[in-house]
Amino acid sequence: MLRLGRREFGTHEPVIMAIVNRTPDSFYDQGATFRDEPALARVEQAVAEGAAIIDIGGVKAGPGEEVTAEEEARRTVGFVAEVRRRFPDVVISVDTWRHEVGTAVCEAGADLLNDAWGGVDPRLAEVAARYGVGLVCTHAGGAQPRTRPHRVAYDDVMADILKVTLGLAERAVVLGVPRESILIDPGHDFGKNTRHSLEATRRLDEMVATGWPVLVSLSNKDFVGETLDRPVKERVLGTLATTAVSAWLGAQVYRVHEVAETRQVLDMVASIAGHRPPAVARRGLA
Repeated sequence: MLRLGRREFGTHEPVIMAIVNRTPDSFYDQGATFRDEPALARVEQAVAEGAAIIDIGGVKAGPGEEVTAEEEARRTVGFVAEVRRRFPDVVISVDTWRHEVGTAVCEAGADLLNDAWGGVDPRLAEVAARYGVGLVCTHAGGAQPRTRPHRVAYDDVMADILKVTLGLAERAVVLGVPRESILIDPGHDFGKNTRHSLEATRRLDEMVATGWPVLVSLSNKDFVGETLDRPVKERVLGTLATTAVSAWLGAQVYRVHEVAETRQVLDMVASIAGHRPPAVARRGLA
């Protein structure tokens, strides 16, 4: 059972985490949700389309203009508080690697800290423990925040992913983070080239076998673009194909831009796997 905020999710229940970037320079939407009104509209739409988690980020993942912890908090804390007020039952996640920001957003009502840079600030897990919130433990290959991989190599990429993410998860438990609120993430594109991310995808069942809920952040990423030789705005089909494979292999949480399309893919895979009945089953019965 995965517990986040007020919500509980069964073992075979796929969960959508909708991305809401509070940045003026995000790689996919170029700042479409930087202002409050469109950001809140995005939350409302995502929830209506089936997202159970809203992931709020104040710094884009890639290189760019420096964003201080103070500026990151300014972009996220008040917004977290407003989302909490308007949507009391939604799970609020914040994508940050900084413990100062983690503390501020937890005070504002966040339920989950999405540490996409793999514990680069070890105090972030301490914050999650102090506030009793969830934590995403990600493999980033030792990369520093907002850097791109350069000639990175692994003897066995999945072995390294398991070593790092399981180590982070167990440390979090020792610190006091609720075990049922911890997820592990292979960190597609983070500290990896395209071949690494493809291998991590086809071996996701090894992560699932550990018993920890697996989160995947696949949406429109570079490994999809390079695999199909498509620009950012033409990666949706590749993303959905990767989502279907990930769902079949047992991943549970999906961090996405396209919520409605992802919901259909996850529902279809769940029904094929026998975990979800068809929404309608009239054929051959009339």
